[in-house]
Amino acid sequence: MALSKDRQRPSNLRTISTASSLMGVEGVMTPLSEQSEREQLLETDIERLGGISRDSQYGSTSGRGIGHKTPQGRKKLKKRVQYYIPSLSWIPKYSASSIGGDMLAGLTIASMLIPQSISYASSLAKLSPVTGLFSASIPGIIYAFLGTSRHLNVAPEAALSLLLGQAVDDIRHDLDDPHSDKGNALGLAVATIITLQVGLLSFIFGFFRLGFLDVILSRALLRGFIAAMAVIILIEQLIPMFGLVPMERVLHPATTVEKLVFLIENMFTNGNLTTAVISFVALGSLILLRALKGCFKNYWFIYRIPEVLVVVVVSTILSAEFHWDEKGVDILGSIKVVTSGSFFQFPIRSSNMKYLRRTTSTAVVIAVVGYLDSMVAAKQAGSRFGYAISPNRELVALGAANIAGSLIPGTLPAFGSITRTRINGDVGGNTQMASLVCSVVILLAIFFLLPFLYYLPKCVLGSIITLVVFSLLQETPHDLIYYWRMSAWMDLLLVTLTFVLSIVWNVEVGIVVSLIISLLLVVRRSSKTRMTILGRIPGTDRWKPINENPEAEEDVSGALIVRIRESLDFANTAQLKERLRRLELYGVDKSHPSEDPRRNQAAVLVFHMADMDNCDAMSVLVFDHSIFTKSLQSRGVGIYITHLRAGPLKAFEKAGIIKLLGAEAFQDSVAEAVARIRPNQW
Repeated sequence: MALSKDRQRPSNLRTISTASSLMGVEGVMTPLSEQSEREQLLETDIERLGGISRDSQYGSTSGRGIGHKTPQGRKKLKKRVQYYIPSLSWIPKYSASSIGGDMLAGLTIASMLIPQSISYASSLAKLSPVTGLFSASIPGIIYAFLGTSRHLNVAPEAALSLLLGQAVDDIRHDLDDPHSDKGNALGLAVATIITLQVGLLSFIFGFFRLGFLDVILSRALLRGFIAAMAVIILIEQLIPMFGLVPMERVLHPATTVEKLVFLIENMFTNGNLTTAVISFVALGSLILLRALKGCFKNYWFIYRIPEVLVVVVVSTILSAEFHWDEKGVDILGSIKVVTSGSFFQFPIRSSNMKYLRRTTSTAVVIAVVGYLDSMVAAKQAGSRFGYAISPNRELVALGAANIAGSLIPGTLPAFGSITRTRINGDVGGNTQMASLVCSVVILLAIFFLLPFLYYLPKCVLGSIITLVVFSLLQETPHDLIYYWRMSAWMDLLLVTLTFVLSIVWNVEVGIVVSLIISLLLVVRRSSKTRMTILGRIPGTDRWKPINENPEAEEDVSGALIVRIRESLDFANTAQLKERLRRLELYGVDKSHPSEDPRRNQAAVLVFHMADMDNCDAMSVLVFDHSIFTKSLQSRGVGIYITHLRAGPLKAFEKAGIIKLLGAEAFQDSVAEAVARIRPNQW
C-alpha cells in the first residue's frame, strides 16, 4: 500500500525492503557481509536524518519490532536515565584527581554545618539539636544523586528554620506547658509534616515543569523577605544572648514587636551578665576571625579555618573548665539521638496528619522561598564553573531530598545556600561527592561528637546565628540604593511592604500579600496591548512610530495608522478598544482622561499587524464585535489591515471578518492601503 503524502520516505534514504534484504537484484542470495554493509549504510542515512529509529514512522526496515533493544535504543534510554539521575553520569566518570578537592570541601562544609545546624534546630526551630544534624545529612545524600548542580549544598537554612519554628510555637501554645515532653513530641510532628509537604510541593512543581517560578517572582519581594527575616532572627537571638529565655517562657511575647519591646525592657535589668559577656565575646571572635580570613585569603591554611567550629570548640572547653552552667548559663546538655520511638518513621500517620491544614501555608512559603534561594546559588555556581542548571530537575531533586528527610521525625526543610555553595567551589569541590563526604561526616558527628558538646553554651549558638544575619543583610543597602537611583518606586514599595508586614504581622502574611501584588503587576503589564501610531518618513513610503522617529509625519488626513506590536490573546485585548480610543483622541503622549481631546476622530483606521504572530479566539472576537462591526455600523469608519500573517489571517477568515470587511480591506503594506485612501497621491 502506498504511503500517504505526509509520510513519504525521504528521497535520500536508501531503503532495503524485507524481501530484498537477503536477496540480490536478480533474486539470488547475497552474502551476510553484504547484508550487514547495506544495513550499516541504512543506519548511517537514518542517523544523518536526525536519529530516526528503524521502526519509526517510515516503517520497519528489518521486518520485526526492535524498539529499545537496538544499540541506538539502548543508548537513548541510557541518556534519558542519566538525564533524570545525573549521578549515573558523573559517578562512572569520577576522576581520582577530584578526590582531594571534594574531600577538603566536604570536611570544610561539615565543620560549618555541624554548629550551624545545631543552632538552627535548637534556637530557631525550637526542636532537638539532633534534628538539625539529620537535616544537614539525609537530604544532602539524596540531592547528591538527583541534583543538576555540582556544587550546591543542601541543608537547613536560617530563614526557613525560623518559619518552621514559628509554626511550631503557634501550635504549641495550645498546650498548657509548651515545653513539656508532650510539647516536644508535638514539635517533632509539626516539623515532620511541614518537611513532608515541602518535599511533595517541590516535587510536584518540578514534575509539572513550574521551574519558571524563579523568573516571575520579583527580586524586590525576595529582598524584602530576607531583610525582614534577618531582623526577626536578630531579635529572636538577642533574647538568649542576654540570658532572658526563662523570663520569655513566663511572659510569652508572641509577635516580633512584642519580643522587641520585651527585649528593650529587660535586657539591662533582668539579663544574665555572664551569658551576655560570653555571647558578645563569641560574636566578636567570629567577626574577627572572618575578617582575618578575608585579609589573608591568599594563605589557604588561614582562609580555610572554620571559624564557627573554632568558637564552638573553645567555648565548650571554657564552659566545662569554668563551670559556666553553675553561673546561670544555659548549656546544650545531653541529647538523645533517637528523637522519637524509632529511628525512621513513615511520615503519613495520624499524629502528624492532624496538623496538615494548619501548616500548609507555611510549607508553601518555605517551598517557594527555599527554591528561589537554591536556584540563585545553583545558577551562580553553574555560571562560575561553566555548566547548565535545570530548574525543573532541581525542584524534583529538592523535593525528593525533603521527602527522604521527613522519614526521620523532626527533620527540618533543607535547601541550597549561596554561602555554602560558594565556599564549596572556593576550597576545591568539583562534584556532589563533596556533599556525600559532608553528609557522612555529619552522620558520624551525630553518634560520636554530640556527647563532647554537653557543655556548649546555648548563647554561643545565638551568636553563630547572629553572624548569619549580617550575611542576610549584606546586599540589602545596595539594592535599596539601586532602586532609588533607578526610580523603581514599585520595587521599593514591594520591599517596604514585605518588610513591614513580616515584622508587624507575620512572615507569611508579608510574603503572600507582596506575592499577590507582584503577580497583579505582571498581569497588569501583560494586559496592556502595546501599540503605537505610525507616520510616513518624508519622501519615502516607509512608515515609522511617531514617538520614536521625530521626522515621521501623519500626512494622511482623517486616517489613523496603528501598529500592534505583539501577539494578541484574551488578556491583552480586554482593553484594546479603550486603548485604541485613547490613541485616536489623545495620541501617544500621556494624558489624563479628564483632559479635552487633542485630536479629531479618524475616518479611516489602518492596522499594521506584522508583529502579531498569532491571536486566540477571544482576541478575534474583540476585533469583530468591539472594533470592526461597531466602527462600521455606528461611525462608518473605513478599515484596512496590512502585513497580516497566515495564522491570524486564517483566524479572521473563520470568524467571518474577511467577509465583513471585504477582500480589498486586506493589503500587503501600509503604502498600498494609503494608496487606496489617497489614490491621487500614490
